[in-house]
Amino acid sequence: MSIRLILALLAALLLAVPLSLLAGRVWIDPLAPQFQTASVILVELRLPRAVLALVLGGGLGTAGAAMQGYLRNPLADPGLFGIAPGAALGAVLSFWTGYAAAPYMLPLFALAGAGGAMALLALIAGRGGGVALFTLAGLMVSSLAGALMSLAISLSPSPFAMSEIVTWMMGSLADRSWHEVWIAAPLTVLGAMVLGIAGRDLDAMTLGEVAAHSLGVDLMRLRALMIAGVGLTVGAGVAVAGIIGFVGLMVPHLVRPLTDRRPSSLLLPSGLAGALLMLLADCLCRILPLAGGELRLGIALSLLGTPFFLRLLLRMRKELA
Repeated sequence: MSIRLILALLAALLLAVPLSLLAGRVWIDPLAPQFQTASVILVELRLPRAVLALVLGGGLGTAGAAMQGYLRNPLADPGLFGIAPGAALGAVLSFWTGYAAAPYMLPLFALAGAGGAMALLALIAGRGGGVALFTLAGLMVSSLAGALMSLAISLSPSPFAMSEIVTWMMGSLADRSWHEVWIAAPLTVLGAMVLGIAGRDLDAMTLGEVAAHSLGVDLMRLRALMIAGVGLTVGAGVAVAGIIGFVGLMVPHLVRPLTDRRPSSLLLPSGLAGALLMLLADCLCRILPLAGGELRLGIALSLLGTPFFLRLLLRMRKELA
């Protein structure tokens, strides 16, 4: 693990956090006489939003690095397991049934959807299934959840419910408070710790499943750790912020050349870089002047991630040519 890289990322975060607190449609001047009256905005609105960005970005970055190490695929994303679509389906059902209006019901439905996707994934993959079967099972769960979400939207009981579903699926940290932080932070930290436990086994997986098994890696245990770790980090993020993609795909690629390329050495730097990316992207969403309101974080990251993904594909095609 590169100590210099970790220190550089921590220094960048120390600079970015104050910027995120001051930035917005209305910039706050810390030297202005009325700064004390603006402290309520900082503590109750912008600080929980910044903390939530750090937590969710860190979780998605860590999950992305673990996924790419486990599947030995640089194009892998945490959403590939089907857990994010499962959590999104749970949230959509809360809007569809009207329970989203009750306190804490939206995140509870989303977490239940993530748990259901995790259980279905483990059931389909079975005890003896390899990484290929596991990946296909994740794709099947994603397709099923996506189809059910489309069905729920098409059968929406009211235009208001449909509007709420579509808006929430865009992903955003707007109007989030400390309640969402207390929901997401413990689950994300626990998920990142579970993925950290799997670090050594992920290093062995770079040699292939057969070689990892010969080195003493319990493949069933590793799969369970991956399902639990990715499920907690991704499920918690979807539960409080909606669908936010590409963080887990982009961040490991950005920091991998600065490490020794072992998955275990990539987890912490990817988590820090993911937190930084999410925080800066959220700042950008707040300060961009849009007539219709604030740019949704999920849309902004998709606009950044799509050309990044295309660049990766073109580079891989060039290497294979």
